[in-house]
Amino acid sequence: MYAIEMLSITKKFGDFYANKDITIQVKKNEIHALLGENGAGKSTLMSVLFGMYHQEEGVIKLNGKEVNIKDPKHANELGIGMVHQHFKLIKNFTVAENIILGMEEVKGGKIDIETASKKIHDLSIKYGLEVNPKALVSDITVGMQQRVEILKMLYRNADILIFDEPTAVLTPAEIEEFLTILKNLKAEGKTILLITHKLNEIMAVADRCSIIRRGEYFGTVEIAETTKEKLASLMIGKDLEIINYERSIDGVKKILEVKGVFADSEEKKNILHDLNLDIREKEILGIAGIDGNGQQQFVEVLNALLKTTNGEIIFEGKEISKISTAKRKELGLEIIAEDRHKDGLVLDFSIEENAVLEDYYTAKYSNKGFLRKATISKFAKELCEKYDVRKAGGEKISARSMSGGNQQKLIIGRALELEPKLLVTTQPTRGLDVGAINSIHKMLISYRDKGNSVLLISYDLDEILTLSDRIAVIYNGNIIDVLGNDENVTKEQLGLLMAGVKK
Repeated sequence: MYAIEMLSITKKFGDFYANKDITIQVKKNEIHALLGENGAGKSTLMSVLFGMYHQEEGVIKLNGKEVNIKDPKHANELGIGMVHQHFKLIKNFTVAENIILGMEEVKGGKIDIETASKKIHDLSIKYGLEVNPKALVSDITVGMQQRVEILKMLYRNADILIFDEPTAVLTPAEIEEFLTILKNLKAEGKTILLITHKLNEIMAVADRCSIIRRGEYFGTVEIAETTKEKLASLMIGKDLEIINYERSIDGVKKILEVKGVFADSEEKKNILHDLNLDIREKEILGIAGIDGNGQQQFVEVLNALLKTTNGEIIFEGKEISKISTAKRKELGLEIIAEDRHKDGLVLDFSIEENAVLEDYYTAKYSNKGFLRKATISKFAKELCEKYDVRKAGGEKISARSMSGGNQQKLIIGRALELEPKLLVTTQPTRGLDVGAINSIHKMLISYRDKGNSVLLISYDLDEILTLSDRIAVIYNGNIIDVLGNDENVTKEQLGLLMAGVKK
């Protein structure tokens, strides 16, 4: 008997088929991966299982019994839990308050937080998910926040656990911890559905994998009988192009010089201290480091969102420490926001509006205070075609309705179309599938080869090693070392530097 059967499921948005006649069967106590390109319909299908959407056609069975899942609360009652790609936590609540939200037990007229905290502690020990129930969510790492989301499901006695792109925001060390957690959950008898683009993770933990392509089901494979290359070709419908990037050694002129920069954050004095770095023309400089070591503040300093307390920032020979974000953009310094929802897009604006969000006021797109709507519409259509931004219903739909990966491609494409001299990007391929990652990597290499420069901040060491001409390692707000990227640079070497160990 299967734990989950989704039989001939069809889900439409208007005339667009997000899921078309999909059948997926998941065995009890297995880790079942769901693989597909951005916008293939994976998250929509799981949202149907979790009661967030209702299918137009098809049947869902749990343990052989047909069910009509009304909403997420009903899904919880049926033993289904879901961790979304973007966590659903209240930052100024404690860990315990987030976990029990909606299931509070009252004792003596007050919420019995002590009993709940003990239950949470016991669950965390049982599943290897140690957290501090009294800690504020705003004070814990992203990896810990994910543990809170998992404990929310376990607190509600979920036996079927859905994970939507669970490692998209985790560091390499946190990813390893998470994969161990998945194995522990399976060992405790849980059934797990894993939506991910990361083939290494599927090969490491999954028992079987179902492939969805453009809203349709393309089969299920046993992981023990397949390879990463086979999975990639099944996902994109063709063999994955192998790209051999050549290192750039042409750059001599320094396009950006950061000299002895200090900066304070609200939480920490000298979050950046004596930071020195230069970026040359026609190079990709990668910055490797564990999240929380000053990367975010460094980008904010470059973007004039955080003031320096000391030091110089010289761009194209000009000192820019005191000039505005807009002036820096005019000089050719373009920064892609790390958080696409918070800082990269206005989610309720259309794709057209988001496509010109940074330059709508220029003569190209406006005339005497009125937008040139036909020009904007034409540009947005061309942008989506050029960067393979997929959407259901044209460029007038809201950015919110697109998958996370397609939102990211829209942001990156918009930045590249501005043709800056230096592009600063953090986690540019987070949440993208292997085909889209290849496309973005080719875009960045092509951009560099035209004589431009890229500052790449990524927590994915594979990405850093693949793209970077040189690699800088940041630790505790300081650049601890800069390495030329050759065949002698290893993940182990970078890992030691990221931990502050310098030979």
